[in-house]
Amino acid sequence: MREPEKAAKKTTTNKKTASGTGKKAAKPAAGRKQKKTISDALRAFMLAGVLVIFSIVISFAVIMIRSVEKDMTQGFFQGVSQSEELLPPETTESEITETVPAVSSETKTVSSDTKPQTTVVKTPAAVTSSRYQGRNTGLTEKPAVNSGTLAFVIDDAGNNLHELEPFLKIPASLTIAVLPGLPYSAEAARRIRAAGKEVILHQPMEAVGGQNPGPSAIYSGMSADEIRTILAKNIAEIGPVTGINNHQGSKVTMDMEMMEIVLRFCAEHGIYFLDSRTTAETVVPAAARQLGIKIVERDTFIDNEQDKESMLRYITGGLERARKNGSSIMIGHTWSPQLALLLAEQLPLFVKQGYTVRTASDIIKSK
Repeated sequence: MREPEKAAKKTTTNKKTASGTGKKAAKPAAGRKQKKTISDALRAFMLAGVLVIFSIVISFAVIMIRSVEKDMTQGFFQGVSQSEELLPPETTESEITETVPAVSSETKTVSSDTKPQTTVVKTPAAVTSSRYQGRNTGLTEKPAVNSGTLAFVIDDAGNNLHELEPFLKIPASLTIAVLPGLPYSAEAARRIRAAGKEVILHQPMEAVGGQNPGPSAIYSGMSADEIRTILAKNIAEIGPVTGINNHQGSKVTMDMEMMEIVLRFCAEHGIYFLDSRTTAETVVPAAARQLGIKIVERDTFIDNEQDKESMLRYITGGLERARKNGSSIMIGHTWSPQLALLLAEQLPLFVKQGYTVRTASDIIKSK
């Protein structure tokens, strides 16, 4: 074989050898790489497991902390609630079973009220219906001084129940006036009594402006029998009641003869009349004096404007009258969206300032 051919063959042989050697050398490196990959995956899996366990521990700790905080908070508010518990309720007699009448809904009408005149009028000795005595739920904290007695009367209950509910939860004495002949009149009265509040009839009466006063109203020109029949029917629907106040009624409360009929009815049934004073020309006080019947009068409308600042300003005026005259009767309405919240916030403060919060009939008894 020629030398070039030998050299070429030798070169070829060397390449094969080198190639074979290279393949054999690559096998251990691949094995190490595979082991490293498995090791890294195992480490990643273990790390993920540790993170999962750590997350579970942290979550459990957070849940335990929140649970402890919740228990402490509930304990705190329970203590506050117990410190402001209501006066023990008076014994009440069995309530009359009531049914909701099938009548059409009334379009809500708000009467235009005039600025009140401050008048102190004595009230009757027999004011509570023999069938019902309202439970006293006044705030119990004794004031340092006696600043006067406050009665908050909430008108227009009976249109619905959701507007009424916030007032029923207020831990203080309230007088709530229920309109007759509405879909929720009887049920509203039942719930008010169940909540320990005082129920009175919010009797619709004709107004000077001709607004619709609602179902079962008293209109000018009605006879004595018609007026007495309407009053008896309305009390049967939402009663027992401790009193009556007028809804609208600026025209009727200016009529001496008609108001004498209404006041005689109240006296005969042992209930009081609260003049809402929807007109400065009301003859109710004069009619009461003529008959020798004692009444009470509203001296403040709370929600002529429904923002909290305005309502608080009106209430402040009522507080001043209570300090001056010994008591103040303030009227608001169930449909005022912020009134219940305002009363819930302010009533404890009024008590600390020396005021006593009672029902309208409580004020009557004190006269």
